[in-house]
Amino acid sequence: MAVNAATPAGRRRLRPRHRRDRAATASILIPPVRGLAPLALLLGAWELTGAERSPYFPRPSTWPAALGDLWTAGTLLPAAGATITTFCLALGVAIVLGTLLGLLAGGVRTIDRALNPALEFARAMPPAAIIPIATLLIGYNEQMKVAVVSSAAIWPILFNSRAALRRLDPVLIETARSLHLTRLQRVRKITFPALLPGIFLGVRVGGPIALVVTLLVEFLTQVDGIGGLIATAQRSYLSDQVWGLILVAGLFSLLVGGLIAALEGYVLRHRPTR
Repeated sequence: MAVNAATPAGRRRLRPRHRRDRAATASILIPPVRGLAPLALLLGAWELTGAERSPYFPRPSTWPAALGDLWTAGTLLPAAGATITTFCLALGVAIVLGTLLGLLAGGVRTIDRALNPALEFARAMPPAAIIPIATLLIGYNEQMKVAVVSSAAIWPILFNSRAALRRLDPVLIETARSLHLTRLQRVRKITFPALLPGIFLGVRVGGPIALVVTLLVEFLTQVDGIGGLIATAQRSYLSDQVWGLILVAGLFSLLVGGLIAALEGYVLRHRPTR
């Protein structure tokens, strides 16, 4: 006799699944919080052993006041907004272009052989070497920042997408052919879902790269952003502002990593775990 989900036996049968869902959510949220313990211990030791008026390593207790000065001056919030805008736009461009180029290179061997030398050459160029070229061609504006950051963050996404397509199970392709799916249906229902783990892996690697390069571009070009504030504070010997802004950037990186992991867990929640 079938057991209805509304009956006590059905409810007992559904509980383990709900427990697994809660455990999966906790596994996404708890590790980042637990990972802050070494940072908290380091800051505590720094606070206890640091000098009162050190010009290079001020105590962490002085950082909030320094950030408060920037907030009062009205420079912290616009700079943070500029950095977040550049990061989001550049990562979005890197995801779209990296996925498309990865599908193109992984699906067509002739195109892969033709593009591979140029891709390897472009991947080897450090972002700091691209910044002068980008400023000459584009100028000191938001478009230049997005171009430089996306050119650095695109490679993990591109190569992971290409590798995931090459590892695609041939049985899935044969299944699509036997079902007489069109090319668009094959990509939407079979190819793209199978590539999602590889794409998310590339995004998790490319996200921190995008943030680091965003700060680097702002630091070197003095455009609006957290990196520009760090450069200004460094030139003014305001070490407490420098360390406070670095802490803000680190916390933002931690938040981005947690959001990407949570999105990956939600999108891939129906995939079987190994």
